[in-house]
Amino acid sequence: MPRKPVRARPNPLDQAGVTYVDYKDTDLLRTFLSDRGRIRSRRVTRVSARQQRQLARAVKNAREMALLPYTSAR
Repeated sequence: MPRKPVRARPNPLDQAGVTYVDYKDTDLLRTFLSDRGRIRSRRVTRVSARQQRQLARAVKNAREMALLPYTSAR
């Protein structure tokens, strides 16, 4: 049986019109974190490689500034 064609999901950052990922925008950054506080992979979030690097840097800066937790409260 042939596989069904997979419909590509849009990039959420491009769709929202985000050009710069800011570490102070915690609402945006939380959407790219799992419930345990880990950064979601590109495969799951559908962002480009450059955007994934920007997201990772922003999340790490936000954690250092105590805007985001390192892990979830257990």
